Amino acid sequence: MRIATVVSVIDGIAEPELRDWIARGWVAPEPSPPEDYVFAEIDVARIRLIRDLRRTMGVESETVPLVLDLLDQIYALRRTLRAVRTALDAQPEDVRRRVWAALRE
Repeated sequence: MRIATVVSVIDGIAEPELRDWIARGWVAPEPSPPEDYVFAEIDVARIRLIRDLRRTMGVESETVPLVLDLLDQIYALRRTLRAVRTALDAQPEDVRRRVWAALRE
């Protein structure tokens, strides 16, 4: 998806504002000459998140990087926990029981 398409499908975002967010590193689409970008679905979701942080929640520009960093850490932790769960599910029942018991202690 190109920048013009992103701006057209996300309410309340203007191209100069989106370019500013890219320049600040809040969104990192793939560069595509000349002076354009290719946005993946994850980029579009992040743009919506930033829009909501700024408009709906009133998060100041100076605070957005901190909020995004914390959210990125939460998402990374969730991915890691899913991987641990998948690895644990692949273990024999007795191993799973011992691990769950150790976690409850």
